[in-house]
Amino acid sequence: MPLTPTHELVRRARAGGAGTGAFNVLQLEHAQAIVAGAERADRPVVLQISENTVRYHGGLEPVALACLALARAAKTPVAVHLDHAESTDLVHEAVELGLGSVMFDAARLPYEENVAATRAVVEHCHRNGVWVEGELGEIGGKGGAHDPGVRTDPDEARSFVAATGVDALAVAVGSVHQMVTRDAVLDLDLIARLRAAVDVPLVLHGSSGVPDPLLARAVAAGMTKVNVSTHLNQVFTRAVRDHLAAHPADVDPRRYLAPARTAVAEAVTRLLGLLDPR
Repeated sequence: MPLTPTHELVRRARAGGAGTGAFNVLQLEHAQAIVAGAERADRPVVLQISENTVRYHGGLEPVALACLALARAAKTPVAVHLDHAESTDLVHEAVELGLGSVMFDAARLPYEENVAATRAVVEHCHRNGVWVEGELGEIGGKGGAHDPGVRTDPDEARSFVAATGVDALAVAVGSVHQMVTRDAVLDLDLIARLRAAVDVPLVLHGSSGVPDPLLARAVAAGMTKVNVSTHLNQVFTRAVRDHLAAHPADVDPRRYLAPARTAVAEAVTRLLGLLDPR
């Protein structure tokens, strides 16, 4: 199946009142598992590559080309997205490599600087047919750099979208990055007000900490793109630990990476069915 632009997946989901699952890739096994899980669920999916993952791999190109190859060979629509990029050089490289969308994160900056930086990225990306997600209201959990108590103001969100031209907006509504427990409390009323205030899809970051029933309610309230990372990392690591505990003599990494890949695929299938029950 041809590589699918992110905007097509998100547009279809939004029109149908569903959510689009966007899952972070750490290495090849993650990407393979996410695609396999999406194929089993018969749902589209977004493969996300964060700036942190780019640093881990020593550059964007190796992991991006692998994800693009998997997306093109998939039996279900798959998009490839650059997540939480703070570097404009990295954004430009993603555009050159053929990624269909980028999330530019200038939320650490004062509002006016965030607007200016994001608008410049949008202009460059739109010239090249690339969809842009921006962020307003820092989403907590990134090494203490963000304040978990921040909430996105609907009026400010409306102004930000108009001033920057972003195609989607990541908003702060109570979720926190890198949560290892699933007990986050989302402000569903705020999600509904944000959905009414802006005419672009809303993106929920930090979804790993949100319990299943609340994820479904968040989509019903107005969230469209739902990002998941830490939960899949937990599933992956748990499967590795279980295998090594049962087979302490194994030294071939494929022996323990394979069951971890299978476990992540199963988690992806379940989550995609939750976000888009059809």
